[in-house]
Amino acid sequence: MQQTNEKTIIQKLDLDGYIQQFKQFFARDKSVAMMGDINQHFRYIKALSNVQFPAPAPVPNLDRELNLLKKQAVLSLEEIHAFVTMISYFNTLKTVSFPEPVASWIQGIEVHEEIIEILGYFTEEGDINPERDPELYKLERAIRQNKTDIKETLYKLAHSSKLRDYLVDTQVHFNGGEETLLVRGGFNNAIKATVVARSSGGFFYILPQSISHLKEKESALLSNKEELIYRYCKSISATFFKWERFLAYINKEYDRFDHYQARVMFARAKEYEFILPGKQKRIKLQDFAHPAIEDPVPVTINLDRQIMLITGVNAGGKTMLLKSMLSAVYMSKYLLPFKCDASKTEVGHYKSIEAVIDDPQSVKNDISTFAGRMQEFAKLFGKEDAIVGVDEIELGTDSDEAASLFRVMLDELRKKGITFIVTTHHKRLASLMASDDEVELIAALYDEERRVPTYTFLQGSIGKSYAFETAQRYGVPVGIVNRAKQVYGEDKENLNELIERSTSLEREMRQKIAKVDEELKAVEKQKQRLEEEEAKLKEAHRKAIATLENRYNAATKKAREALKAKESTEGRRLLNIAHQRKDFKQKEIRKVQEEPLKEGDKVKYRSHKGELLSIRGKDATIIVDGLKMRVPLSQLKRRGDTSQIKMPQKPKEAKVNVEKSGASVSVKLIGMYGDEAIDTVDKFLSDALVNGLSEVQIIHGTGGGVLSKLVTDYLKRHPKIQKFYRMPGNLGITVVEL
Repeated sequence: MQQTNEKTIIQKLDLDGYIQQFKQFFARDKSVAMMGDINQHFRYIKALSNVQFPAPAPVPNLDRELNLLKKQAVLSLEEIHAFVTMISYFNTLKTVSFPEPVASWIQGIEVHEEIIEILGYFTEEGDINPERDPELYKLERAIRQNKTDIKETLYKLAHSSKLRDYLVDTQVHFNGGEETLLVRGGFNNAIKATVVARSSGGFFYILPQSISHLKEKESALLSNKEELIYRYCKSISATFFKWERFLAYINKEYDRFDHYQARVMFARAKEYEFILPGKQKRIKLQDFAHPAIEDPVPVTINLDRQIMLITGVNAGGKTMLLKSMLSAVYMSKYLLPFKCDASKTEVGHYKSIEAVIDDPQSVKNDISTFAGRMQEFAKLFGKEDAIVGVDEIELGTDSDEAASLFRVMLDELRKKGITFIVTTHHKRLASLMASDDEVELIAALYDEERRVPTYTFLQGSIGKSYAFETAQRYGVPVGIVNRAKQVYGEDKENLNELIERSTSLEREMRQKIAKVDEELKAVEKQKQRLEEEEAKLKEAHRKAIATLENRYNAATKKAREALKAKESTEGRRLLNIAHQRKDFKQKEIRKVQEEPLKEGDKVKYRSHKGELLSIRGKDATIIVDGLKMRVPLSQLKRRGDTSQIKMPQKPKEAKVNVEKSGASVSVKLIGMYGDEAIDTVDKFLSDALVNGLSEVQIIHGTGGGVLSKLVTDYLKRHPKIQKFYRMPGNLGITVVEL
């Protein structure tokens, strides 16, 4: 029953071609569903995606053979070789350097020596290796020699003079598995032979009696070989009976690996991505492409509410959007890869997927379209935690009555945790549900200039159907369309224009927002570039000043040494002038580099100390001893060491740049004494702050909890720590945000 439902949903979502392509990568046919923990399956698939490995050989389903082994039956050579193929493949995989957790899984499959010995019996073609058995070796040689004798005898007969007039050609023909000659009628006058068959041209395929003894010998040799092979099959089957549980395990693990490798190989071949279903009931698709469409317009859509109502232009892709969203849920549910931007795509996990898409009308069952729809909706009341797609929800009945009925049913069904994706042309249903916070409105867009659908969608709007435009596009005469518009009525047309206008306005608004966002990003990038350039210039200026100062100091040092050697009053005077000019230059540099005052700075006005509150033009408002004062900005000075850019601190900035690469993001305290651990943490946090790190980890272990408590007490007192917390799932690590 489950397989039937699975086939039905695959067909309804147009995924049958996709599934057939995927199944070609299986080593043996099976359902696409995998039993077990989906998160574990995902880890194995991602691990396999990062390494190259040999593809498994095709193997038939062996459930029947395992049941025969339980009854101590004798398997055929082909059936035994199927088990040998699986075991040999796992032995081959052990030579591949797999990442975890695949490596532990493959290396953990141990094969007993009795089974390994059986593997050596077989050739790659699946036959018993004659090199391992002298009797089989002799039989193989005898069979080959006998075949050679038959061919040589036939060759001689084909070139003999007495048979030349009756031969159609001199070739040896295989007919019914027998080597024969092709001759004309009357051949019995020249040779004794048995007719094997007659050709379409009226000629005869004959088996000369002169090789009949060779054929009898061949038959006896083959019979002996079959008897010998049967003894091997009997012996191996007896051994397999002992290891039946191991073979059942290998059979199961082969299927499991087959599931993984088929998905990995399929994803590589198609350049598809894997999406692991999340716990939240939401669907967020980014650049999704339905595999059934050859040249699709990528779908980007977000559903984080319980009901999505899709309206808009006819033949504009509403149904395909519905199928795309359900297909994404189906493929992620079974970890089947598909085309999308995986970094921005999220798909929730739903217990079941239902598609109410086809017209349920049936003459055989005497059921109308609407009655069939009601039957399908009635079944939904017995389901929970499902996602349901309904195409053309108003199908088969009065639109106003249907709008009220479906509004109530959708409200009731969503209480059972059911998520709906609905397409409709009912403006009444859309207007009834538009105010609901749990309803997401989607409009299929139409290009008015080119008069064609765009196959794109706008969230938050009700779309116009464009029935008249669609009819005209598909060949309905313009006069008929115009008359239909008159019958439709001016008021309803105005309503459509209003809907269309609101959709256009929202689309324009979103385009403008997107444009502003792009411009803002460009400004941010330009700002970052200018800040980096400013930092580079400041660093270059600092280095230039330092170089000049070093040169000056070196020059004055040499001058002093020269004066010591030969005392000169004039030289002393010139040296003092140089020192004065150096001090004057330093003051000029500090004055040029002084930062302008800004709000919040600590300032000094005459003999008063206060804080700068605001600046307006050439005046500033300050607060001194609780009193606000408005004073000339030029008469304010910055208090303390903050009045200038701290030139001596520039080397510290350079020091940070040098040592940044050496900073560590984690420190290990396990095994340390209390005082030693706190000293280590203190130095570690200082280095992290100097190097500009925003988040670090302290590894103290769990143990008795002493180190953990000491670290916690220390971090609570540290002035530079924003917050800290234990790492989820590992209480032995504390994460610190600086």
